Amino acid sequence: MAEAQAGIPRIRPGHGPAVLGYGFRPFFFAAALWGVVSMLLWIPTIVGMPVLATAFEPLRWHAHEMLFGFVGAAVCGFLLTAIPNWTGRLPLQGMPLLGLALLWLAGRVAVAISAVIGAGPAAVIDLSLWVVLLGVVLREILAGKNWRNLPMAGALALFLVANALMHAELLGWGDTGALGWRLGIAVIVMLIVLIGGRIVPSFTRNWLAKRGPGPLPAQFGGVDRATMAGTLVGVLAWTVLPEEPVTGVLAALAAVLNAVRLGRWQGQRTAAEPLVLILHLGYVWIPIGLAFLAASILMPAFPALAAIHAFGAGAFATMMLAIMTRATLGHTGRTLHAGAATSVIYLLVTLAALLRLGATFVPALYTPLLHSSGGAWIAAFALYLAVYGPMLLSPRPDGKPG
Repeated sequence: MAEAQAGIPRIRPGHGPAVLGYGFRPFFFAAALWGVVSMLLWIPTIVGMPVLATAFEPLRWHAHEMLFGFVGAAVCGFLLTAIPNWTGRLPLQGMPLLGLALLWLAGRVAVAISAVIGAGPAAVIDLSLWVVLLGVVLREILAGKNWRNLPMAGALALFLVANALMHAELLGWGDTGALGWRLGIAVIVMLIVLIGGRIVPSFTRNWLAKRGPGPLPAQFGGVDRATMAGTLVGVLAWTVLPEEPVTGVLAALAAVLNAVRLGRWQGQRTAAEPLVLILHLGYVWIPIGLAFLAASILMPAFPALAAIHAFGAGAFATMMLAIMTRATLGHTGRTLHAGAATSVIYLLVTLAALLRLGATFVPALYTPLLHSSGGAWIAAFALYLAVYGPMLLSPRPDGKPG
């Protein structure tokens, strides 16, 4: 979704409301909205006041909805926006796009009332989005002969399997729920390592080149290939062998490789533009999460939840907002610059992650830190909706389609 390609997509005119003009519009809005609503539903549940008629145990519902509702919406928006640039084909617009958005919404409702409608119907409704989206992605990649991005379809298929595994446990088909959420996290970690490895150095290079002389991000090479391979092995080992010492060693190696890789991207030179800096701050949570994962396996006293929240509240949420703000500005014809409100969004999501980790590491302050983290999280995504929601829902100011 590089800026250099932002003008390339072939837009079909007359697609209806502006919000249905491009995949990022409804799904980025949905991701931010669900980030607020799901947290508002989760906080009462933590203190023993469940507000949903879901068949999922509360913690499993939280994990499921953060992965397949919240992060899933952002994945949909990213793919439906990036794939037309990759393939040169028309983006999904109008009623087909509305159909996908309604499938996402139906999934959220079905899971929330799964104790009423039954685990089977809830699973069918929730999984339908990912089956249809996988078909759309495969069709576009194959039609555009864009073989380089076939791994994206593979990742999407694994994400579908991960979701299905969580539902399978509710259906009594086995103890598969934990395997499902671990696989889901592993897929998103790999997507950040893969996609982040393209866009973070690319956008950084573009911005630094305009600033004048100075070191630029290293070109893609052996370090990047080793990092991707090492991370893939590490997260797959954790998915299937989460407690084995060898998994801890592999996670530690992946953490080191990702830290070295990030250090080659000149993030320290981007402080003057938060829109670029936040990409580096989002990626830094990947080696942190992997290091925490290694520590939790190799040192039993280390809290296992630290790694989960370093990935979820740290890497996933931060990278989502980094991409959602940047793509919204770029694809609606606005200047790629983070204003004061956008900087506050970044500060809030970073604070939310730090406070959530603080709650894990300081049990004596667990409740106040947890609630403070939830408040910062809600404020970050509510502010995104306030600032960027109108951009997502209204036509481009320059009158161009998209």
